[in-house]
Amino acid sequence: MKSLRIKNDAVELAVREYSAPGGPSAPTLILVHGYPDEQGVWQPVARLLAERFRVVTYDVRGAGGSTRPRRTADYAMERLTADLRAVLDAVSPDRPVHLVGHDWGSVQLWGALTGGGVEGRVASFTSVSGPCIEHFGQWARDRLRRPAPRDAAQLAGQFARSWYLLLGAVPGVSWVFWRCGGTRLFPAAVRLLEGVRRRPAPTLRADALHGVRLYRANAARFLRPARDRVTDVPVQVVVPTRDAFVSPHPSASLAPYAARLWRREIRAGHWGALLRNPDVLAGQVTEFVRYVEGGAESPDLRAARLTAERTA
Repeated sequence: MKSLRIKNDAVELAVREYSAPGGPSAPTLILVHGYPDEQGVWQPVARLLAERFRVVTYDVRGAGGSTRPRRTADYAMERLTADLRAVLDAVSPDRPVHLVGHDWGSVQLWGALTGGGVEGRVASFTSVSGPCIEHFGQWARDRLRRPAPRDAAQLAGQFARSWYLLLGAVPGVSWVFWRCGGTRLFPAAVRLLEGVRRRPAPTLRADALHGVRLYRANAARFLRPARDRVTDVPVQVVVPTRDAFVSPHPSASLAPYAARLWRREIRAGHWGALLRNPDVLAGQVTEFVRYVEGGAESPDLRAARLTAERTA
């Protein structure tokens, strides 16, 4: 593993590259972390993937060893996409990469793919526990317009999972939480909810206090229509069935937004997919990347393919 610094205007991104047996000829995978994590959360999965691929991770702006802008506007989706482009230009300027995102890492990769910022640069995308904001907003509005019992139950389930948004929505709440014991409570809550023991990163408090601007800078996107947020990049959605923060239901309604879409489940929680079952997630990513690179579609992958007819 080697460390790099990649610059995008005034922001410097801390990057790690895991070498692959195939060297530069191996497909490149870029793994993007969520909130309030830094790139170290990917290490168990990255080490497994690096047995076959060239793997790159980076601290998003505001996290880990990367620059921490102070203005909320600096965390808007367009800035995050520009950071991704800078990483693409530095690590794989001539060959499309395979993207894998978790939580807010997945949210911002959806934004880049459907926002027209990385055309021709991406071979595939695996999304874990992080929906496109516009897709999620449309899913919620559709169910509010025709509140059948099942729709109401799905909405209630997701809203119950979204309690943590208060940390970003109410001014001052995140500051109080993270400065008054949140760095101890957060790992304890993950352990209680998912049975996952994790050592907090030394930068956790700063990552959380700066990263909460992601929610504030992009909240208005929830109200935008989703009809134009589409991609022709092959997308694999991995759904942890025990996720305490993201409902599995919105991911079943994504066929209109991705021309080639696969949906697979994993028996794990939000962070458990990365930390407790890294071999399962790495296997699903490997299978998908090999198929996109020209390999055969396995029976499991074929069964996971979604179409508009199957999700109607």
